[in-house]
Amino acid sequence: MGAPGLSIDDLVDLAHTAHAALFEPLRYPWAVLPRIIPYAEAWPEFTVRGRVHPRAVLEGPVDVGEGTEIGPCATVIGPAVLGRNCKVRHGAFLRGGVLVGDGAVVGHACELKNCLLFDAAEVPHFAYVGDSVLGWKAHLGAGVKISNVKLDKSNVQVRLGGDVLDTGLWKFGAMLGDRAEVGCNAVLNPGSIVGRDSIVYSCVSFRGICEARSIVKLKQQQVVVTRR
Repeated sequence: MGAPGLSIDDLVDLAHTAHAALFEPLRYPWAVLPRIIPYAEAWPEFTVRGRVHPRAVLEGPVDVGEGTEIGPCATVIGPAVLGRNCKVRHGAFLRGGVLVGDGAVVGHACELKNCLLFDAAEVPHFAYVGDSVLGWKAHLGAGVKISNVKLDKSNVQVRLGGDVLDTGLWKFGAMLGDRAEVGCNAVLNPGSIVGRDSIVYSCVSFRGICEARSIVKLKQQQVVVTRR
């Protein structure tokens, strides 16, 4: 078991992904990140069963599930596994080691790399998701950026109370629990953990652990004056 609030079961229900085997037997959820690309490379069959727009680009091993639609000018570079009934919209860029669950949405101008989206997760507009896991029905507002590398390139650490856990990873973005919501133009800094059913307000620059069913608010002081 991991520390309270940081175990895999604390964050996500593995019944809502076809890739539950990735998490066995792990203590902390971020330990899944180095496994994603080898797991995707070893996927048993790469077949396009969905609909790919003629102006979309698929490179390398890419599996596209039944009912999934890949829109114009989208690029998917393998290894990548897209589940059933997904939407990959215009101009999306999936660049290796991406696992997208059933019914998930990757929207216009979004970029994904080395990440896992559980079923029904949504990244609809202008977002970056790298080295991260988004739980079932997790949702990112427009323009959300998940920062996955510290400026000094040192290992990402997770702080729990007075303890500091070295993840051993220099690329680690965020872990979002099931049904977590992140508002427009927010930034999740390296090593962020957002618990189940939690909300991060728009434009917040967040770092750390947001416990389940919490709200991270941003309070601004605004002044309105007469235009002269």
